[in-house]
Amino acid sequence: MGLGLFIIMIAVGAILTFATDWELEAVDLDLVGLILMGVGLLGTSVYTSVLRRRRMVVPPVAPTVTDDDRRDLL
Repeated sequence: MGLGLFIIMIAVGAILTFATDWELEAVDLDLVGLILMGVGLLGTSVYTSVLRRRRMVVPPVAPTVTDDDRRDLL
């Protein structure tokens, strides 16, 4: 699942909740829309937090030079 899928879920959920007036006997479309928006928001936040951790760059550790190492070079 990518970030685009979660954004599409939010959009479809918003359309079902706010832009339609369909009535189905067995399904409450407002609730389905709210669930889709919630899952989309949760998925987006989890995806971005994982992506942020994946892109974190650890700086390289510089080697330390001791006095003994310097004497060996002379």
